[in-house]
Amino acid sequence: MKVQRKIVRIDEDLCDGCGACVPSCAEGAIEVVDGKAKMVAEKYCDGLGACLGDCPKGALTVEERVADEFDEEAVEKYLSAGKKEEPNKEFLMVCGCPSSQIKVLTPSLEGSGEPSTQNSELAHWPVQIKLVPSTAPFLKGADLLIAADCAAVAYPNLHRDFLKNRVVMIGCPKFDDVQEYVEKFTEIFKTANIRSVTILDMEVPCCSALPQIVKRSMDRADKSIPGEEIVIGSGGDILNRQDLAA
Repeated sequence: MKVQRKIVRIDEDLCDGCGACVPSCAEGAIEVVDGKAKMVAEKYCDGLGACLGDCPKGALTVEERVADEFDEEAVEKYLSAGKKEEPNKEFLMVCGCPSSQIKVLTPSLEGSGEPSTQNSELAHWPVQIKLVPSTAPFLKGADLLIAADCAAVAYPNLHRDFLKNRVVMIGCPKFDDVQEYVEKFTEIFKTANIRSVTILDMEVPCCSALPQIVKRSMDRADKSIPGEEIVIGSGGDILNRQDLAA
């Protein structure tokens, strides 16, 4: 039913698709589609505007207009449906896709090709956020490195400076499903007894969603895990380091 009420408005001209607003919406009413934040459905938006403060571009505002009535029951069904899909997807990926078969590696000793001038510090497989199941044994008690895939390419000494003795998960919050990331990390933080979290992201706006995703996931898991965000410039230098709590 249409009613006159407050609802979040997204200015697509200002939106750069960073996705920082997605984990801030507890109802899951916002998704990034084709590089822009979009309203999934009006009935999922409660109009309170909890997402506004996390938009670096000011693309979100609250307006009053005629819109579908907020439906709390529909929100619960929508979120529950999303949670039920996760274990099935992980099972299929782990069991059916060779690229996602879980492996525990011995750093510097794996590989059968030509020798590298620098030893590998990778201790497990897979590494993509979407492919690592929350039940992976190498996550237990780990020091976790969450890296934007671009940062892994831009920073020349990734293995030496950041990967050694850490479990790494890489991805892109602009092109992947941010809500799926939140669900994945929430489950990991709840069950894996993670010791620390290091976020390696880029200076570009779309990467700013990574620390928000991690903070949102810790809140949902009711965990406070020490961590650091390290921002990499496009030239490969470290631009900034700060505690996640900052």
